[in-house]
Amino acid sequence: MKVLEMKNIEREEGQIFYLRKYKGEAVLQFPTNTLNTKIQFTIETNPLGKKNIDLAILQAINYPLLPVRKAILEYIFTEELEGRLPC
Repeated sequence: MKVLEMKNIEREEGQIFYLRKYKGEAVLQFPTNTLNTKIQFTIETNPLGKKNIDLAILQAINYPLLPVRKAILEYIFTEELEGRLPC
């Protein structure tokens, strides 16, 4: 299981500067097929600078969710560190 890309990522506007909300689609590659699934995630920065990511997968997936969640969270964290998410 691998995350190929994230498409149509949009940031929801908010007044809290340490909380960013996003929605979009994740393109997932499974051993037998490729699937687009809608996701929502929130990146919250605590006072010490640590980032916490909350993820919601909005569509049913016919695959175990723990490896899917882990792969998507790692991909989001990498995109955040490299500055590729919308500001």
